[in-house]
Amino acid sequence: MTKAEFIDQIAVQTGLSKKDAGAAVDAMLDTISSTLRRGGDVVFTGFGKFTVQARAARMGVNPRTGEKVQIAATKVPKFSAGSQLKASVKGG
Repeated sequence: MTKAEFIDQIAVQTGLSKKDAGAAVDAMLDTISSTLRRGGDVVFTGFGKFTVQARAARMGVNPRTGEKVQIAATKVPKFSAGSQLKASVKGG
């Protein structure tokens, strides 16, 4: 599902215009992004949890040359599915 299709579904289910549904989806995504950028977590009980995970520095190998390369430490977003979402996907 693309973002446009997602916005269409939100508009249909809520009765909002596509413009308003798009603004709501954009606001939700911006809020999640900014919260994670600040190091916070976003929790939707039963649906899931968005967190930031630290990835340690490590050695990698350039596949073309075989040369060892230092890969810097970084932070990455992580999503953990909640119990209701897991049950819904599972069909229960």
